[in-house]
Amino acid sequence: MKKGAMSKDLSNLSVAELCRILQALQEPEEVRKRRLWWSHFRRPHQASAKRCHRERRARQTPLVRSPVPESMRLLGLPALTDEHWEQLCPLLPPQKAWTGRPAVDHRTVVEGILFVIRTGCAWKNLPARFGPWQTVADRYRRWRLEGRWEPILQCLLQEIPIPSSA
Repeated sequence: MKKGAMSKDLSNLSVAELCRILQALQEPEEVRKRRLWWSHFRRPHQASAKRCHRERRARQTPLVRSPVPESMRLLGLPALTDEHWEQLCPLLPPQKAWTGRPAVDHRTVVEGILFVIRTGCAWKNLPARFGPWQTVADRYRRWRLEGRWEPILQCLLQEIPIPSSA
């Protein structure tokens, strides 16, 4: 190897590789050849392995996630109207007074809970318009444990009188 090529190759080496090469120079010829071959082989091999690993991961998990489906109406669970909201307000705990970080509005939280129930999506996939998913999931859990959710659901599922044409 030419002197210029050797200095060029050594400038790209890490400290650990340089230590291994210096140690190899003090060992017998056979061991030295193996160590030098490994130092020369290692970097391209690791770069190739990293590239292949990234390509395999990209094939396994597509980067583009499918969008969260818009809320669809399921039978028996109507959309939250102003009339429903007027009936639900007394069933909910009072909205916290503004101190510190502002709380997410109860109506937004109820709409987020209904979105999860209608679509069957995971809490983490809840669209941002409903506020932080942790807040929505936590209030749902708290309201269920306190016994508040049952009356809310019953209020939403009340029969709405349909005028008959007969």
